[in-house]
Parts: sequence; C-alpha cells; structure tokens
Amino acid sequence: MAATAVQTKQRPWWLTLIMGIAALIVGGILLWAPAKTKTETYQLLITLLGLYWLIGGIADIISMFVDHTSWGWKLFMGIVSIIAGGYILMYPIAAGVVIPRVFVLVLGLWALIEGVILLVMAFRGGGWGAGILGVVSLIFGFILLGEYTRLGSGLAMIWAAAIWGVIGGIILIFQAFRQRKA
Repeated sequence: MAATAVQTKQRPWWLTLIMGIAALIVGGILLWAPAKTKTETYQLLITLLGLYWLIGGIADIISMFVDHTSWGWKLFMGIVSIIAGGYILMYPIAAGVVIPRVFVLVLGLWALIEGVILLVMAFRGGGWGAGILGVVSLIFGFILLGEYTRLGSGLAMIWAAAIWGVIGGIILIFQAFRQRKA
C-alpha cells in the first residue's frame, strides 16, 4: 500500500471550524483587545489555557474510545492534560505568579511536541494544514523556550499565544471548509 493511499481519520469539519473560530477569537483578544493591565491579560491567558488543557484532556480520553490507535498515548496525554488544566483553574495565581518560568517551559515543550506530532500527521496524509500548524506550533515552542530564562517570560507567552491563535485559527477555519468540500 502506498503512503498516499493511507486513510487517516479526521475530526468532523464543523469541529475543526469551531476550534478555528475559538483560536481566532482568543488570539484576537490577546493581540488587540485593550486590557486594563498586563496582569489581567496574563491571568486571562492562564485561565484560557487551563480550560483548553482540561477540555483537550477530556477529548483525548473520549477519542481513545472512538479511535483505538495509540490508546496508551491518548490516555496518558488526557490524564496529564486534565490534571494540568484542573490545577491551573484551581490555582491560577499560583500558576501565573509562583511558577511562571516552569509554566513557560512546560508550555514551550508541549508546543514542540504538538508541532512534531502535527508534522508527522502532515507527512502521513493529514494535509498541508496540519503541516503549517505544526510549523507554527514549533515556532511558538521555540519562542517560549527562548524566553524561558528571562524575567518577563509571561509577556512572551502572551504575544506568542496571540500570534499562534490568530494564525492557527485562520488555518483551521480554512481547513474546515476544505474538509467540508471534500
């Protein structure tokens, strides 16, 4: 069987559209919305990230029952995401103030892993949208890891997340309509 003939399971087009719109809105808010202080913007990002990880972890575990491939990895990532998201939502100030460097490091490493996974998916027939998102996620991860040792690393995270949200949201919306047409 040729590599191009491999069928990959894709999520429904409307779910990709919703994720794209949400990413675009979050990125737009972080880039252009006037916030009273940088602290409010940083806390908003932490809360949104906590929600994202919590929902993403639940989705990973649910997808484990729908698509049984790599079930161990999905279970592990789902549990880790639920724990991380729950902790961030329960202690947003601790996550934002006490451990910002660790937070940026974990987010940077997560973005690098996500970028590699998306690139692998793209080369296995997932489409150029997954490849572009993989590259954007890798850039996001490298930016965060580059800012890890600096004192204001939370500000770099805000800008990187904003840019990633806008670009990734546009790409996801475009990809959703491509999926629908196919």
